[in-house]
Amino acid sequence: MELKIDKVTKQFKDLKAVKDVDLNFTPGIWGLLGPNGAGKTTLMRMMVGNLRPSRGEIYFDGDTIHSLGGEYLERIGYLPQHFGYDKNQSVEDFLHYIGSLKGIDKATRHKRIADLLEQFNLSDVKSKKIDKLSGGMKRRVGICQAMLNNPDILIVDEPTAGLDIEERRNFRQYLTAISKDKIVILSTHIVSDVEFIANYLILMEDGAIIESGECNTLINSIDGMIFETVVEDEEMKILEQKYCIVNFHNEGDGKVRIRYISKLPLKNSKLMKPDLNDYYLSKVRGAK
Repeated sequence: MELKIDKVTKQFKDLKAVKDVDLNFTPGIWGLLGPNGAGKTTLMRMMVGNLRPSRGEIYFDGDTIHSLGGEYLERIGYLPQHFGYDKNQSVEDFLHYIGSLKGIDKATRHKRIADLLEQFNLSDVKSKKIDKLSGGMKRRVGICQAMLNNPDILIVDEPTAGLDIEERRNFRQYLTAISKDKIVILSTHIVSDVEFIANYLILMEDGAIIESGECNTLINSIDGMIFETVVEDEEMKILEQKYCIVNFHNEGDGKVRIRYISKLPLKNSKLMKPDLNDYYLSKVRGAK
């Protein structure tokens, strides 16, 4: 199974939101990571067929998604940052409505909804109106509607928005369990959303793909460039102009422990093992 983005560009008048993107998605979890305004949402809307590319094509197993039409839509699930619902609908009624729109037969729909409500701890509020739910519960309802048709491709924009710590853990665990034979694409500007579960990483900035590949391979490419040391508080302000400081901690007595990226370390620095946050910041800020 393959979802291929072939030289895709999307232009809105004078704004080129997505620029000549080439990507090949295969089963596994893909983290689409980049700052707000990078073009991630526009790219996803083209992947789910809500927008047509200005140039280029998107293929699913060799056929363009627009030639496949409904056949393609039946195989994808999409959770945007904000999903629409009738404020008078209950959770269960909403899911049945979405299931019928997706062409799921009644018996399958009932079982699927019951399983998802249980999976995401919503069974107790299934008769409650969505508009009366907390932000985290609404997000979980959105996850359920995206998974109703047991899609081959799941695309989620800002996956953990509104979820508390326990809900985030459960959602990541769920995605990991289903990702063996599905393409799961998580778009976010928060590194921790994908840090521990993504198999592959795509970095996007200013509408273009700046890096993509297997997570561990990308992280290991900056091995030997991550350091920690303790400096004077006033010295840190100067160092910020010369080094890519990715984290810091106040040690007290006017001292600060800094974690930074460099090919030329400061004196008394300790070499550290790189992580995804280090790699991301090395690319969007630039290591010195």
